[in-house]
Amino acid sequence: MKSALVISLLLAMTACKPPATDDYVERVALAEVDGHASTPIASPDTEDAVWVESDRAGRILYGVPGGTPLMALACDEQNGTRFVHVTRFAAADPEAKALIALIGNGHTARLPIDATWNGRVWLWEGNYPASSLDLNVFTGPRRVEATVPGAGSVILNPSPRPAQLVEACRRESAETAPPS
Repeated sequence: MKSALVISLLLAMTACKPPATDDYVERVALAEVDGHASTPIASPDTEDAVWVESDRAGRILYGVPGGTPLMALACDEQNGTRFVHVTRFAAADPEAKALIALIGNGHTARLPIDATWNGRVWLWEGNYPASSLDLNVFTGPRRVEATVPGAGSVILNPSPRPAQLVEACRRESAETAPPS
């Protein structure tokens, strides 16, 4: 009786294993994979950083005065549609893709951002429709944290300039939109 019970338990246990499939994923050693991500950089110190007007109309830069900019926002137009162009001035791996996480002013957003060649280096850049509610993260009076994996977090100190740029871009977009 005990042997019959043991055999039936063994049969029941083997019946729980899933059948072999064609969906098998081959395992490879990490050494065999082409390329790897660059070493992550530390988050920059932004205690003294401010938003300033760029020499290009419709664009603002963020950084410590006298230093290299950390971020930029610009209002651009493509095919009659207004976009807010975000640049994170941090070296990126060629053709990399990521999500930039933005948290602040009671909003959170995760937006796709791509490594873009600017003629000298690969930087993180993304275009977002001016009408996107995700851009509301920039429209409040409080600080914003912007994080790109491997490029650290940039704390954007409070300033009315990002809100002014986003709102102006939205107004221009609404003015140029065909009547509905």
